[in-house]
Amino acid sequence: MPVNGIGGLFFRAKDPDALSAWYKEHLGIGAGCSAEATGEVDEWSWKTLGGPVVFAPFKAATDYWTADHQFMLNLRVTEIDALIESLTAAGIEVITKPEWNDPQVGRFARIHDPEGNPIELWQPPE
Repeated sequence: MPVNGIGGLFFRAKDPDALSAWYKEHLGIGAGCSAEATGEVDEWSWKTLGGPVVFAPFKAATDYWTADHQFMLNLRVTEIDALIESLTAAGIEVITKPEWNDPQVGRFARIHDPEGNPIELWQPPE
């Protein structure tokens, strides 16, 4: 197959500059950001580490995230406890449920960006 990865994620925002700044400040993602040990960054890209990416259309009636949004962003993270603490300290509501976690799959938490877009934080098992 000629496709070997995701080249970008593009979505509409009421205030793209403010939303970009929020993602950069609270999650360290977006243009000009890079994961540890990925080298130099540029003004357009977010350099990430390789790893699994789930690409999965869901049924239109799913209750996995709120019905008023067409997508949910899932971010692969490390040190989820520290991230949850940082987000909470910044006044961002973090939702966790023990039933979301599975030793075979990993740990999960949910937040929403300032425009209400759902974000799932996923720490895969070690």
